[in-house]
Amino acid sequence: MAELENPKMMSNLITFLSSLLKEVAESNDLNCGFKAQKISVFHGLTRPTISIQSYLDRIYKYANCSPSCFIVAYVYLDRFAQRQPSLPINSFNVHRLLISSVMVAAKFMDDMYYNNAYYAKVGGISTTEMNFLEVDFLFGLGFHLNVTPNTFHTYYTYLQRKMMMLQPPPIIAESSLSFGKGRSLKVVHLCFNEEESSHQKQQLAV
Repeated sequence: MAELENPKMMSNLITFLSSLLKEVAESNDLNCGFKAQKISVFHGLTRPTISIQSYLDRIYKYANCSPSCFIVAYVYLDRFAQRQPSLPINSFNVHRLLISSVMVAAKFMDDMYYNNAYYAKVGGISTTEMNFLEVDFLFGLGFHLNVTPNTFHTYYTYLQRKMMMLQPPPIIAESSLSFGKGRSLKVVHLCFNEEESSHQKQQLAV
């Protein structure tokens, strides 16, 4: 989409995605004592010191992938969360899931992309670990990588609408994708049924 080529648009989108993932991760951190969760290759021993916002900014700056890859990466993360309910996104795995989802999206979407060693440097991990993350992420998705135009539009429209809702009413921004504060601490992360005939929303347990 041409709108995504606008640097201001992408900056707002990256900020919003970071905020969304941060809230989902923090919510799942609180719920970890109540729900059984598996430990996976995506889990770090400690929480990374770099924030989700800074990490995603770094990926956006150095990955040099097409803007659409970040929408597709969001689709992949949603699919992964739906298929792997015992591996919810939390503060210990969100960074590795992010770098994995963007790299896989770039490989699937773009004609030219960097190799795993480059993405490992961007993500601050070893090439060997990046290789393991890629394989586990693909299996976690069930190798369901195709994103139809309708599915892409559904996720993109959802993000646009949520960002517009969060925009402070008195301020008129240049872009339709602007990020506002004042979100509730209780996260309701909506995902989509990707049946082409319905695209109905369903709640994703966090």
